[in-house]
Amino acid sequence: MPNFPENWCQNFRNPHKTIEGVIEVDGTVRLLEPVEGGRVRRVLVTVLDEAPEDVGGDLALLTEGALSDWLLEEEEEAWRDLKPDQ
Repeated sequence: MPNFPENWCQNFRNPHKTIEGVIEVDGTVRLLEPVEGGRVRRVLVTVLDEAPEDVGGDLALLTEGALSDWLLEEEEEAWRDLKPDQ
């Protein structure tokens, strides 16, 4: 077995990222975390032969980042005229 220094992987840059997702009944692939945009990228999809039992409970937490702009004042202002009077 090679004897690597303790910090041998410090400068190693892994260009790949694994992201969990769900394939809906209609075939739509839904990623469970945001993906950095800005460019077109190739992906590989591995289909597991198991139901996504644990996804439902965590879905609200996983989508929180995607919905965070709903908390901005600009969003409140944009929807203000559609809210019932309080």
